[in-house]
Amino acid sequence: MDAQTLIARRIARELRDGMLVNLGIGIPTLVANYVPERMHVYFQSENGLIGTGPAPEQGMQERLLTDAGGHPVTALPGACTFDSAMSFGLIRGGHVDMTVLGALQVDVHGRLANWVVPGKMVPGMGGAMDLVTGAKRVVIAMQHTAKGKPKIVRECTLPLTSLRPVHLVVTELATIGFPDGRATLLETAPGVSVQQVLAGTEAELVVPSQVPQMQLQET
Repeated sequence: MDAQTLIARRIARELRDGMLVNLGIGIPTLVANYVPERMHVYFQSENGLIGTGPAPEQGMQERLLTDAGGHPVTALPGACTFDSAMSFGLIRGGHVDMTVLGALQVDVHGRLANWVVPGKMVPGMGGAMDLVTGAKRVVIAMQHTAKGKPKIVRECTLPLTSLRPVHLVVTELATIGFPDGRATLLETAPGVSVQQVLAGTEAELVVPSQVPQMQLQET
């Protein structure tokens, strides 16, 4: 199983019936492919759509139906579209139950950096600042390292997206939470040892005496 699929399947276990969930660009969009059977989750795309479904089959893309990153999506029965002002009103008003975002760095206290200095050929902030501040729960989907360098760090060296800490980080190696404001190893991925997680992490992790293996949402 590739890293992105593993991360998406683990995060899908955080979904609950009736949730309004925002999915960011990249790995987060894959979560929509693993909604548990008979569960009804309403996915919101910040460009103005509630009711996005799994990615369309090849040849079935609709040019005007996309997620916030411009990638084709499907619309489930009952889906609705609206303008960006309404979309951000939902986010800033605290109506989004959970957002799943990518990240460049997360520090030992759960603070997120997912954008870089404007003017470079790299991603900007987008709607992440509003989502981290306004969503009831913030889950980060990212790979554990980038070019061999840890992404879970003692202190972010990139601009912070928000001072509010995230709730959960899921990587291809581990699930990490922040109870009492301290990065804590909650689960290891299948076949991954605690030592492997620590070796790929710059931040000091609290490691309980027993660390369970993460359970993945069935496909």
